[in-house]
Amino acid sequence: MIEQLKCFLRLSFMVKDRFINYPDNFITIMSDLKILVVNNYGQFCHLIHRAVRDLDVESSIIPNTLSNEEILAMEPDGLIISGGPSIDRIGRANEMVQELDLPILGICLGHQLIARAYGGEIATGHKGGYAAVQVKILDEDEILKELGYSISVWASHADEVTGLPPGFVQLARSDMCEIEAMRHKTRPLFGVQWHPEVSHTEKGDELLLNFFRVCDEH
Repeated sequence: MIEQLKCFLRLSFMVKDRFINYPDNFITIMSDLKILVVNNYGQFCHLIHRAVRDLDVESSIIPNTLSNEEILAMEPDGLIISGGPSIDRIGRANEMVQELDLPILGICLGHQLIARAYGGEIATGHKGGYAAVQVKILDEDEILKELGYSISVWASHADEVTGLPPGFVQLARSDMCEIEAMRHKTRPLFGVQWHPEVSHTEKGDELLLNFFRVCDEH
């Protein structure tokens, strides 16, 4: 009971002080959501799952080999496509992002596979390995709402999106990568090159909370 109260107070502070335009019942809304994390064998997949649960949202990790029917049977409100070591090990993730009528957030490799699935281009980056990157926000859309003009994030650029897919809008860039974040113009599909789930990233919780609101409103 004490831990639940601490979580409630922490979320209350986060929502009321940082997201002043959110409704008072948003904490209750979050607790009613279910987010599935698609495992692409990335080292941070379990951190994504934990970050979602720490924000009082129900979450499960699922293999990237599940059919769309199996996913829909779990009645999720949204999907997060995790990072991973290789675009060759994404299972059925392409079919998920192309065919499911759900809000989807792609992180790192998840961002890249969304781009490729919709006709964008990906390539090996100029700098591999994880490092702090200063990202400039170009468009404060739904998931980057109130994050500010610039944030420091934790990201790897071993691979990156180099060509925006048709029907998508660029949301953020850095000196290292031109397409750090993007979204589909009409569908609730979002991708970020960086990792909002790690403590090294500024305002990672805010990005996830923004995505949860998209899920609730879909």
